[in-house]
Amino acid sequence: MDRRSFIRKAGASGVGAAAAAAALAAPAIAQSNPKVTWRLASSFPKSLDTIYGGAEVFSKMLSEATDGNFQVQVFASGELVPGLQAADATTAGTVEACHTVAYYYWGKDPTWALGAAVPFSLNARGINAWHYHGGGIDLFNEFLATQGLFGLPGGNTGVQMGGWFRKQINTVADLSGLKMRIGGFAGKVVQRLGVVPQQIAGGDIYPALEKGTIDAAEWVGPYDDEKLGFYKVAPYYYYPGWWEGGPTVHLMFNKAKYEELSPAYKSLVHTAAQAADANMLQKYDYLNPAAVKRLVAGGAKLQPFSQEIMAACFEKANEVYSEMEASNAPFKKIWDSIKAFRKEHYLWAQVAEYNYDTFMMVQQRNGKL
Repeated sequence: MDRRSFIRKAGASGVGAAAAAAALAAPAIAQSNPKVTWRLASSFPKSLDTIYGGAEVFSKMLSEATDGNFQVQVFASGELVPGLQAADATTAGTVEACHTVAYYYWGKDPTWALGAAVPFSLNARGINAWHYHGGGIDLFNEFLATQGLFGLPGGNTGVQMGGWFRKQINTVADLSGLKMRIGGFAGKVVQRLGVVPQQIAGGDIYPALEKGTIDAAEWVGPYDDEKLGFYKVAPYYYYPGWWEGGPTVHLMFNKAKYEELSPAYKSLVHTAAQAADANMLQKYDYLNPAAVKRLVAGGAKLQPFSQEIMAACFEKANEVYSEMEASNAPFKKIWDSIKAFRKEHYLWAQVAEYNYDTFMMVQQRNGKL
């Protein structure tokens, strides 16, 4: 064989090999990033951009990581289903996913609330530590599996405020007969101190306060509360919201649809959810300081709940827990895990974190920051 003939044949062979490789590579890439289109029902309106935005962050990350092949279309509360039915719609397969707070469904089973927040539980850092490293995600998913769901933390507001009151509340006696818009689980606790819990949609809270139909209302915190103007009709702004020390907002998926995903897509879902979880808390931490200053400038009167009230609520909450532990095995299993870590978390938190924060807060109050 002469030299030119050899080169010609070798070149043809190389081109054929490259073409064969390309033919094999294209389907492999397509298989690793298959087309997936999901719909997600949010429990929140677009006007609450920080909490609603958690689902948008999740969707954006999935799309960018897959060259647009994994699409999650986010629908605000009421666009597809009412906000408080988002998890039910996901179970039914009406949508593939939802972005919601698990305690919205506590009336069906109080175990739901443990995945989000319950009175005198953990703060945001503590609940995230429990979720990601204390087995919390797996424990809660044991329960969610019975609902046809798989869930991952997808946001946190940080400790919430105690709400807006038309008059000062100084003692336990002042709670008697108080009509308050307050979430279900906490309502069950304060009801034992004479409060009359009210279930009112967000858009109806302001007129109810203005007319005196209710005496108080809790919502979220300064950034979100400011949008609703409560300070104009109920100026006393109490803290802390002891029923929501660190409420987790969940991304929940129809379990069958989640199981259909490839291992790579499941990994991306976990990564994007954890990013959305962290981003929401960081955003609230950034926006709330300026918002609370604006609220005070506008007439809000910041007030701490008295130690008498805090202690009484703590006692009543423990009564409720004892009753639930005795009657609900799934609730007891998860609550026992949270309680065990809660004891360790607050032991450690008071050593370095508390002392550092306290020192810096003193400097802030002395005008040195």
